[in-house]
Amino acid sequence: MSDVATPNLPSRSFDGTAAFYGRLGFEQTWRDAGWMILRRGGLTLEFFSFPNLDPASSSFSCCFRMDDVDSFFAVVINAGIVEATRGWPRAHRPRREAWGGRVGALIDPDGTLIRLVQAPA
Repeated sequence: MSDVATPNLPSRSFDGTAAFYGRLGFEQTWRDAGWMILRRGGLTLEFFSFPNLDPASSSFSCCFRMDDVDSFFAVVINAGIVEATRGWPRAHRPRREAWGGRVGALIDPDGTLIRLVQAPA
């Protein structure tokens, strides 16, 4: 097995988290009372139970480094996640950054910020 790192993110409800990410193509590969793992292709997310998390004060985040952020963003929009500047879940359309890459964002139902990052071509 190659060395890998996976983000450990909070979930107020494993059922809700699995349903949300399931709409984005993630499948549950492990779950017990305190831990859940979801996978979509080369992306793996691990969740720990945090039932009292206040999404408005969450500072959890991670990056999805992707070959095509626009394609994944289309999946996000088709899953019914709205583009907005407040609330959660929500999405921010990818834009070209000064360093040449494209960056968008997804905020999940628990307030976790997921940066969608595509390196310059």
